[in-house]
Amino acid sequence: MADQTLTSGEGKNYHQRPFLRRTIEKHSTLFLSVTSDSRAVAAANLPKVVCPAEAATSAINLKREFPRIPLHPHFDLWAGWGQRLLNLHIGYEGVDPWPVVRRDVPDLRARAAGLSPKVILKSDPGAGTVTLDSETVMSGIPAVAWEYRLGNRSAIDWVLDQHKEKTPKDPTIRATFNTYRFADHKERVADLLARVVRASVGTMGVVAEVRAAGR
Repeated sequence: MADQTLTSGEGKNYHQRPFLRRTIEKHSTLFLSVTSDSRAVAAANLPKVVCPAEAATSAINLKREFPRIPLHPHFDLWAGWGQRLLNLHIGYEGVDPWPVVRRDVPDLRARAAGLSPKVILKSDPGAGTVTLDSETVMSGIPAVAWEYRLGNRSAIDWVLDQHKEKTPKDPTIRATFNTYRFADHKERVADLLARVVRASVGTMGVVAEVRAAGR
């Protein structure tokens, strides 16, 4: 049975293999700490942990894998960093919003014309500001918040881009489904940005601690 016999390649993803999990639980006193903290350690960029029982049981398969990494001498420290990152990123919608300063100045011209404020959605890292529209500017954002990036742009700019009004090219889709208006979601986006700033600043704080500690 696949659950009882290791065949070629079954050394992979040992957390998902019931047989290997039972082997670790039976033979390693590290089982509980490894399984409970491994996600946190992975979030802190620590390679996969392999316990002695796993190395002995799956020696042949592991020879085809990447080099085995022993438990880090400061495992609890890395696990703590990882847990903080998990809390910030998985639970980013529940973190305390960053205390940004919001300034609202009515756009009299738009209001006189019966229109919503002009959507801008641009950030200025140098000034520490985010301009939502022609009426609202959020300031007091630390420059370090822009250092946390998703690919080639900051998390702040990613959120702004995702909430821009974009006109579909297809005429049928444009006529039927082009109903998104930023003004309808403005307050939610402002709240989300404050929380993303908190997550970004917290993430870069963890990164600074990791760099200071070294390997």
